[in-house]
Amino acid sequence: MSGHGRTLAEPAFPDDDGQLDPSLVEVIDGTDVDVLGRLGGARIFVAVVAVLTGSAELAAIEGDKNADMAAVLMQGADGRQALLTFTSVAAMQQWNPQARPVPVYGRDAARAALAEGASAMLLDLGGPRFRVIETEDVEHLAQEHVLVRTPAGPAWVAPAD
Repeated sequence: MSGHGRTLAEPAFPDDDGQLDPSLVEVIDGTDVDVLGRLGGARIFVAVVAVLTGSAELAAIEGDKNADMAAVLMQGADGRQALLTFTSVAAMQQWNPQARPVPVYGRDAARAALAEGASAMLLDLGGPRFRVIETEDVEHLAQEHVLVRTPAGPAWVAPAD
C-alpha cells in the first residue's frame, strides 16, 4: 500500500527548533495587518494540556495515566471561546511550562478553532506580543486567504488556483 501524504516518520516541520517562524520574524512587532498577512502559512503552536478523565484521588495515586490531551480553549466573559496559540515554544512555556506544543500552520489552527466552536484565536497569551484574532479573520485564515494592503486599505484575498 503506498501513500502520497506524509507519514508519522515524516514530520511536517523537520528541523524545527521551536523558535519564531522565520516568515514572522520581520512582521511580528508590526501591525495586525502585517501579522495576519503571514500567519496562515506560518508555523505556530497550539497549546495542549493533560485533562484528567478519572477522579482526583485516582490521579493522585496514578499520576497522569488517567488523562487525555486536549487543546486549550479559553472562554471570555461573553461566553465566546478562543483557541490558545503561540508563536514559539518559549512563549508557550512562559504561559504554562507544562503545556505541550503542537506545531501547525496558522491556517490549520484556525480550522481547528472553528471546528471546536471557538470564534477567536489568542496568540501569545501573557506575552508582550499578545494578539486576539477575531472571528472574521479566523474564518479567512481557515480558508487560506491572505491579508494584503491595497490602496483602499487591507483586504483578504483568496489564493490563486
